[in-house]
Amino acid sequence: MNLLQEKSSLYDEPQKAKAAGVYPYFRVIESSQDTEVTINGKKVLMFGSNSYLGLTNHPKIKEASIEAIKKYGTGCAGSRFLNGTLDIHVELENKLAKLVGKEEALVFSTGFFVNMGVIPALTGREDYIIFDELDHASIMVGRQLTMSKVMKFKHNDMESLEKCLKKCDPERIKLIVVDGVFSMEGDVAKLPEIVALSKKYNANLYVDEAHSIGVLGDLGRGVCNHFGVTKDVDLIMGTFSKSFASIGGFVASNKEVINLLRHTSRPYIFSASATPAATAAVIAAIDIMLSEPERLKHLWDMTYFSIDRFKSLGFEIGHTETPIIPLFVRDNYKTFQFTKDLFDDGVFVNPVVSPAVPSTDTLIRFSLMATHTQEQVETAIEKIGKCAKKLGIIK
Repeated sequence: MNLLQEKSSLYDEPQKAKAAGVYPYFRVIESSQDTEVTINGKKVLMFGSNSYLGLTNHPKIKEASIEAIKKYGTGCAGSRFLNGTLDIHVELENKLAKLVGKEEALVFSTGFFVNMGVIPALTGREDYIIFDELDHASIMVGRQLTMSKVMKFKHNDMESLEKCLKKCDPERIKLIVVDGVFSMEGDVAKLPEIVALSKKYNANLYVDEAHSIGVLGDLGRGVCNHFGVTKDVDLIMGTFSKSFASIGGFVASNKEVINLLRHTSRPYIFSASATPAATAAVIAAIDIMLSEPERLKHLWDMTYFSIDRFKSLGFEIGHTETPIIPLFVRDNYKTFQFTKDLFDDGVFVNPVVSPAVPSTDTLIRFSLMATHTQEQVETAIEKIGKCAKKLGIIK
């Protein structure tokens, strides 16, 4: 056995979970991503999706993707930098810039690539990256790739953030990077306070809107719009795999920053461009989001209803203010067992366990879509309460 095989053979956490019959990952879905999905021939209610607006099956989006394939083919066979820029890429970038209130936007082939490619391109060796401790993994990778000085502040703690800013050389770039909505906990960044500190210390602000576009703001324009701080935020990032029913991501900023990124961001320059079908789907999704405000209203009706019901049942749900509702379990094994029991009872949810979070913070991530019916939500919550009582998670 060589050294690589030896190292690999020592990693046995998945095997342990499988042996215990509670392995919850890579469940194969045999149907479309909807409020109800089919797994192993069994229909289950889907409360583990990021499709907040429920657009993955919208006929206009499907048709837009099909028509794009007919016109452009299935791929671009190159990067945007060279031979892979289509007119619909440019159309989408213009639409996104207008949507979030910035001068220009840049589309990447995945949302992960945005954070991985933008952050290292913005700061140098003597500059600073300052990030919230609960920022998404893609932000963590982005800051790992930079040669800049890195500082971490306590989650949504403005005193901790200010301590970091005070330590910085006032003559160097200071880039604060935060999630707009935190993807596991569902709480919202304190953007007005962060903006105030960024102005006080002449820092720049980068907001990841992956889980807030389509959810917060005027017609779903995002958390920066929601707080009225768009002009005070230097860069706005978003993804297409949540509310926009596709795959990819973007960053929006002023012309000078986008020009820099367009010519220096390696994941952008050296990756194949977004497919025609994916690009056309996002264009259609934006149009639907802006023209069907009833989707967003229903999403929030179901969110308020669910938060109230979970609280009344005695669940600990943290500080969530969004359709992402964490149900804290605070035990790795119980979290796995909870997930399995719910699946057996017809409800799909996602477990969040260590090392993604400390073992004392494990949780079930319950997430809503605008297409969930009141009956589906009530059924799921009733089953979740029943399983939780059985496991001693609630009384």
